[in-house]
Amino acid sequence: MSPKNQYQVAGLMSGTSLDGLDIALCKFTFDDKWSFEIQAAKTFDYKHDWKKLLSKAHLLSGAELAQLHVDLGKLHGEWTHSFLGSNNIRADFISSHGHTIFHQPERSLTLQIGSAPHIAVKTSLPVIADFRTTDVALGGQGAPLVPIGDLFLFPEYNYCLNLGGIANISLKSDDRKSIQAFDVCPCNMMFNYIAEKLGIEFDDGGKIASSGAIEDALLVSLNKISFYQKPFPKSLGKEFFDAEILPLIQSTTIPPENILRTMIEHIAMQIAGVISVKQSGKMLITGGGAFNTFLVERIRAMTKTEVVIPTKEIIQFKEAVIFAFLGVLRMRGEVNCLASVTGATRDSCGGAIYPC
Repeated sequence: MSPKNQYQVAGLMSGTSLDGLDIALCKFTFDDKWSFEIQAAKTFDYKHDWKKLLSKAHLLSGAELAQLHVDLGKLHGEWTHSFLGSNNIRADFISSHGHTIFHQPERSLTLQIGSAPHIAVKTSLPVIADFRTTDVALGGQGAPLVPIGDLFLFPEYNYCLNLGGIANISLKSDDRKSIQAFDVCPCNMMFNYIAEKLGIEFDDGGKIASSGAIEDALLVSLNKISFYQKPFPKSLGKEFFDAEILPLIQSTTIPPENILRTMIEHIAMQIAGVISVKQSGKMLITGGGAFNTFLVERIRAMTKTEVVIPTKEIIQFKEAVIFAFLGVLRMRGEVNCLASVTGATRDSCGGAIYPC
C-alpha cells in the first residue's frame, strides 16, 4: 500500500522541565514537501505529587518504576482521550515521546516511561512510542530527535533552538539541505531548581535573574564542565544536571538572584559558542525558555543572529508537533532519526507501533 499524503496525528511530549504533558493535534500534508497545521493543542499540568514522583523516579526500585510506567501511561491515556473528545476530532494515531527517566547512551541505555499500550486502550487508537532505543542500539545518542522535523517542517530557519529543560540546537548547512544538532546545556531545569527553592513556579520573564549580578567564579566553573569541550554528537540527561550542575549550585552561598543571573549568562555563552563560526542567518527559538525575555535578550546580544520568536502555540508545542511528525515517518517506513545528528552507524526508522 502506498503512503497517504495527509495524516491527522496527536503528538505527546513530556519534557524534563516537568511542566506537564503537551498534546498537539496536527494535520500533515505532503505535496512535494511537508507542511503542517496545528488544529488543537493543550498542556495538561502535572500536579505537585506527580512532579515529585517523576523527579525522583530514577531512585525507584525496578518494581516501583514498572508500576510508574503503567500509571503514567494510564494518566497520559486519560488526558489524551479527554483532549480528543473535547475537540471532537479523531486522529489517525497517537505519537508519544514518553517521559525520560534514564538517558545514558554511552551504556546503550535510554528509558522513556508512559505505557503506550495503556494509552492505546484508553483512546482506541494506535500509539507509536519508544523512538530513541533503535538509534541507541545502533551506537547513537538517541538524541536529539527533533532535527528531522526542523529540516522538513521549518525550512526557512538556519538555526532552530529549543529552550526546554535542556537547550538543544539544530544547525543547518548553507543550502539548508543537511543538518547537525546536539544538546547544548541544561536550561529550564536549572531555573526551575532555584525557583522551587524560592517557593515559586518559575522566574517570570527572567525578572529575578535580571535583578542579580554575575558571579564570576560560578560562571567560570560552569563553563569549564568537560561536556562543553566534547565534539558532537552529544546529548544530556537529568543525570548530567545532578552530577555536574547541582554540586556547583549547592556548594555556593551566593543569593538566588545571582545564581539565576549567572545561569542566564552561562546558557547564552554556550549557545553563542556553538554558532560562532557563522553568526548570520535566522534563528527560531521555541520551548518554555522563549518566554524568558531576559534570556532571549542575552542570546540575541551574544549571537547577533536574527532571532525569531514565533507564535505562543509554536513556542509551547513545537516538540509535540515534531514527535507527531516522527510518528508519520514511522508509519510510512521512512527515516526519522539521522545518524549525522546522533552518531549512529546508520539512519534509522525508530518507534514501536502498539495497536489498539
